[in-house]
Amino acid sequence: MKENNRLTEYGDCSAFLFDWHEQLVTRRRFLQSLAGGSVAAMFPSIASSEETSADIDENRQWQILDTVLKHLLPSEPNAPGAGEINALNYFQFIVADTSIDAGEREFITQGVVWLEDMSSNMEKTSFINLNEQQREKVLRKIEQSRAGENWLSTLLVYLFEALLADPAYGGNTDGAGWAWLQHIPGYPHPPANKLYPELLKL
Repeated sequence: MKENNRLTEYGDCSAFLFDWHEQLVTRRRFLQSLAGGSVAAMFPSIASSEETSADIDENRQWQILDTVLKHLLPSEPNAPGAGEINALNYFQFIVADTSIDAGEREFITQGVVWLEDMSSNMEKTSFINLNEQQREKVLRKIEQSRAGENWLSTLLVYLFEALLADPAYGGNTDGAGWAWLQHIPGYPHPPANKLYPELLKL
């Protein structure tokens, strides 16, 4: 789960990140093709999933997802983590973006329900309450299925975007990702009425 720690072994972090992102996207496309092109179709049926879903309100889902993101991209002394780049806010932007396939957006949120169900079955408590070793154990279990691997790959792809996207989209707070990679962005930053979901409406 913590491949991001390898960044410190590379002289050129940006080169590694782009290579990592391309591998993730390629792997996601392959997994999606196995499911007939539908990300939603990749989810296995989960015993008591309806009951579990009913027990998790929207705020709780975001709290769980935030915990997952911070585990996948933890804070390090010389590198921003999911908390510093406000990754959760970027994911909220993505889930609300109707220009993105509805199945993919549902896949992100339904994966949280699946994860919580797995955590309850394996550790008898919410994923939020687990320690680092327990979280890793549950995520490794999730990773063993095709759907779980695709879900984690999806999160990592959007984490990458949250790290590098313009802060106007909710992530990369104060350009933390840019500063880490010593990247000089283009200017000016897009105003709210020029963000890509708005431009698609023209």
